[in-house]
Amino acid sequence: MKAFLKNYRQSPRKVRLVAGLVKGKSVGEAIAELDFLAKRAGLPIKKLLLSAVSNAKQMGIEMENLYIKELRVDKGITMKRMMPAAMGSGHRINKRTSHLNLLLAEKVVAVKKSKSVKKEKVVKAKKVIKK
Repeated sequence: MKAFLKNYRQSPRKVRLVAGLVKGKSVGEAIAELDFLAKRAGLPIKKLLLSAVSNAKQMGIEMENLYIKELRVDKGITMKRMMPAAMGSGHRINKRTSHLNLLLAEKVVAVKKSKSVKKEKVVKAKKVIKK
């Protein structure tokens, strides 16, 4: 269950702040947190998350079982612009972009049958010995 967003017009440094908040959380918790976050990157990440959930539903996986395994924010292209400065010179302005890669995984619940089976065998063995 993957989704990606390329050339998002915000610097990776700012987007990583939001990505760090939701990484490792379940999908429901992440959506709730992104709804009330006062950062500009919150809405695009939420849309990306919902897109990944939609991809998972097509594969037959329920949203309740999903969590954010990886949310990677990489550097995209940098647009170079000029800002006029004193005495006819100019300073360069870098307009940075980000590439976002989202990977969802399914929670696996560990079943501990081995210990309970051993206890049952011991109890049965004791009953057999007493008879």
